[in-house]
Amino acid sequence: MKKQVFNPYLPSWEYVPDGEPHVFGDRVYLYGSHDAFGAPMFCVNDYVCWSAPVNDLSDWRYEGVIYKKTQDPGNKLGIRSLYAPDVTKGPDGRYYLYYAFDFLGEFGVAVCDTPAGKYEFYGKVHHRNGKVLGKKSGEQFPFDPGVLTDDDGRIWLYSGFATKVPFIASRWHNLRNDGGVVMELEPDMVTIKSEPKLLFPVKGRDGAFPDHAFFEASSIRKMDGKYYFVYSSQNNHDLCYAVSDRPDGGFHYGGVLVDLGDLYLDGRTDENHANNYLGNTHGGMLNIGNDYYIFYHRQTNRTSYARQACAEKLRRRPDGSFLQAEITSCGLNGGPLDSLERYEARIACNLWAKGHQTGRTDGFGSKKRLSDHPYFTQTGKDRENNGNQYIANMRDGACAGFKYFHFNGFETKIQVCLSGSGKGSFLVSDDPDFRTILSEITIHVQGETQGFTGILQVMEGNRPLYFLFSGTGAVNFHTFTMK
Repeated sequence: MKKQVFNPYLPSWEYVPDGEPHVFGDRVYLYGSHDAFGAPMFCVNDYVCWSAPVNDLSDWRYEGVIYKKTQDPGNKLGIRSLYAPDVTKGPDGRYYLYYAFDFLGEFGVAVCDTPAGKYEFYGKVHHRNGKVLGKKSGEQFPFDPGVLTDDDGRIWLYSGFATKVPFIASRWHNLRNDGGVVMELEPDMVTIKSEPKLLFPVKGRDGAFPDHAFFEASSIRKMDGKYYFVYSSQNNHDLCYAVSDRPDGGFHYGGVLVDLGDLYLDGRTDENHANNYLGNTHGGMLNIGNDYYIFYHRQTNRTSYARQACAEKLRRRPDGSFLQAEITSCGLNGGPLDSLERYEARIACNLWAKGHQTGRTDGFGSKKRLSDHPYFTQTGKDRENNGNQYIANMRDGACAGFKYFHFNGFETKIQVCLSGSGKGSFLVSDDPDFRTILSEITIHVQGETQGFTGILQVMEGNRPLYFLFSGTGAVNFHTFTMK
C-alpha cells in the first residue's frame, strides 16, 4: 500500500453509512447513504461515491456526487432522503443503482454507463401491471435493497424491514413487516418477474435464526458458487450472514460477522458494557483474491445521524464459513499499525465511560447522563474545512482503545494532545483493565490544544493501546504521537 489506512478509512469529515463495496474492473467502488454532521435525521445529503484500486485499499478517491436526491421525480424539493443504496452491473453492461425512497415504501432505480458517473433516474420497481412495489395492500414493506446480477444474467432483489412499518408508508397501504424477502426482476431491471417471497421470517417460523433474527440491511454476494446474505439482526448493532446454494431459498444461519461493541466474542452479550457505543449498522462483504472483508459503519456525535464507514478483514474457515471479526483501528491496513507515528484519536475502536459503561447512541437518556460519556465529534459544520475530528468529553475513568500496533520492545516517548479543561493524568496500558501501566502522563489542560509527554515502555509484539483519563474536569483527546 502507498500508506497506512485506518478505521474510519475515509477522511474524518466524510459520513457514508450503509456501505456496499463492489469490484468493477480494477477498482473497488463504495456506495452508501450520505449522512451529514449535525443533522437531525438520517441521510440528508446526496449520494457520493468513493473508490480505490483493488491492490491498494489505502488509496481512496472521492468520485463526487453521483446522484442527487432531487433527481427522484417525487422529490423535486429535496424534502425526502434516499436510504441504503446498492449497485449492480446489468446484463446490458450498464450500472443500476437501487435505493429506498425515504420511509415511503418505494424503491427508486437510477442508471449510468460507468460505475461512478452521473446516474440518471430510470424508474420505480413495479409489478407487471405497472403498480409500484409497496403500493399494494398486504405487501412487505420495501426497504434496504440488496441486488445481485447472477452469473446466468438473472437479477435478484432483496429487501426487508422488521420493525413497525412507518406511519407515512402505511397510512394508505396495509403493508407488512414479516422479515426479509427476495424477488426476481425482468431484464429491464425494474419490473418484478416473481412476486416477493419471504426468506427470513422475523419470528415463529423456520429460518428465524434464534437470537439473531433478521431486522434490516439486506446485502447479497455470490462467492464460490454459494450465496452469502448479510443482514443486521434484531440486536441492531451486528452484521450476520446466512448461506445457500441458491439465491431464492434454502439459507442457513452462518454467524455474526462483526458487532459494533465486539459483543458475542468470547460469549459477552451485555450492551451496557460493550467495547464501544452501539447503534445501527449496515454493510456488505468484499472479496479480492483470497482476502475477504466486512464493511460496516460506526456511530459518532452521540446520535445515529452521523455515521462513518469502517471495515475489517475476515478470517474464512476451510468450509467457507467466517469467524466474527474484531473491531479494530487498523481495518483495511492488512496488519498492525506502525508504533512510531502520529495518530488521530478519532481512530479509536474502543470507547467507554468510567466503569466500562457504554450503551446505545440513541439510548443515553437525559442530558445529565449524556454529560458523563465521551464521544466522537468534529469542529465546524458538515464538510466545512474538512472537519477536525476528535474524542470529546473524556471525564474521570473514560477510556479510548486502539488496536493494533507493532512494537519492537524499546522505550519511546509518547505525547498526547488535548484541549478542554482538566487536571490529572493519562494512563496508558495494553490491557483494558489497566493491570499494567505502561506510561503515566501528567496533564493540566486549560483551553486550547496542548501537548503532554511521557515515557512508554511496551514489550515486543502486536499490541493494543488504551488511554484512560484519571482526574477532574473534561478533556478532549485530539492526537497521540510515539517517537
